[in-house]
Amino acid sequence: MLTPDLIEKLSAIVGANHALTSESDIAPHLLEPRGKFSGHSPLVLQPGSTEEVSAILKLANETGTTIVPQGGNTGLVGGQMPAGDVVLSLSRMNRVRHLDAADSCITVEAGVILHNAQEAAAAEGLIFPLWIASQGTCQVGGNLATNAGGINVLAYGNARDLCLGLEVVLASGEVWNGLTSLRKDNTGYDLKHLFIGCEGTLGVITAASMKLLPAPPDRATVFAALPSPVEALELLSLVRRMSGNAVVAFEIMPRSGVEMSIKHGGCRYPLAAPSDWYVLFELAGFDAEGDMNGKATGILEVAFEEGLVSDATIAASTQAAQDLWRIREAMSEVQRLEGGSIKHDISVPVSKVPAFLDEATVLVEKMLPGCRPVPFGHIGDGNIHFNVSQSADDDKEAFLAKWQEVSAAVHETVRKYGGSISAEHGIGTLKRDELAATKQPVEMAMMHGIKQLLDPKAILNPGKVL
Repeated sequence: MLTPDLIEKLSAIVGANHALTSESDIAPHLLEPRGKFSGHSPLVLQPGSTEEVSAILKLANETGTTIVPQGGNTGLVGGQMPAGDVVLSLSRMNRVRHLDAADSCITVEAGVILHNAQEAAAAEGLIFPLWIASQGTCQVGGNLATNAGGINVLAYGNARDLCLGLEVVLASGEVWNGLTSLRKDNTGYDLKHLFIGCEGTLGVITAASMKLLPAPPDRATVFAALPSPVEALELLSLVRRMSGNAVVAFEIMPRSGVEMSIKHGGCRYPLAAPSDWYVLFELAGFDAEGDMNGKATGILEVAFEEGLVSDATIAASTQAAQDLWRIREAMSEVQRLEGGSIKHDISVPVSKVPAFLDEATVLVEKMLPGCRPVPFGHIGDGNIHFNVSQSADDDKEAFLAKWQEVSAAVHETVRKYGGSISAEHGIGTLKRDELAATKQPVEMAMMHGIKQLLDPKAILNPGKVL
């Protein structure tokens, strides 16, 4: 029971101004972006330091008080929603502690907004290449807790691949300072990987050391029309081969999704005529000739000759490139304006993407007559956001009521192709009960064992992942 006395003790750790107890103050922490998950909590704590997080968890562990860590509240699987638990908001811990250009490393607190970390790197002529649609509000701690992906995974990897070290507060209140700028350290188990992707169930990330890279001086952004995902994969191979593997992003979009972005997202159609499928790709590098546009032109000439693309445009300016990317970035947000949308964040081996899309599309069209599949995303690494929008005649609530049934069928198809039911959004509560069908029993046993070791009283984000 969270008694008044315990609330007072927890609040005293952060100060009365940073302990939220009124319904209006707590409300923004209780609903996730899609509105699918909501929560309830009597208390939101906003610590300003690692020491305060440590004191909170020490007291919570002693009293059996459950804690839900929360960053920018941009998660899409319910992992940040409390069910009567205390919310631990990391937003006040938003300092860039250190940036070393020589080490190509930035150390940030968990509450630093991703865009702000990118800006700090840019001021030194460097890039922090984690790039996702919510970067204006999501926080680095949450990015790591969910192992965020995004459009640049093809070149730079997930959040996990960009992390050099962590500072983590354990359930006991103990602080592990694993912050480092080392690229090589083989002294035993690499413990940071336990906490990256754990969704706050094993410890609370309070700071991280992240890799930075030189900013490529030359870029080319290409929007191309093509017949199907088969040609998209052939084009990807061509782009990699002819660019010297300078491709940093390669996204696929269906006609349905592009039309939604144009209708609702303030976007303009960049080509002469519509097509069933499109790709948006970007080249970046340090070409001695400084001509990525020239490389893109050469690639498209071959692509036209081989019948891979029917039309294409190369962005002539930074603004033109941003306009092309807006079509892709708006695709998630505009679907809600078309009614109900059943969403899946899946991955399959890159070579299997076309076959999966064919089979899964037929499947959902049979289950939901008249629906509009909107599969889009990171075809270069096999991660597709397989979303399904209702028809104009469907009742939204009746359509969304079929979410679990449709997802179970789609995820079974994913497993058939050796894929993952969660490519970059995490498990949270949305996919928790499906996890055992995806993992081997020995994997589940190891995960439960790790949870028991690090959080024996199960105070950290209970009911999530496991």
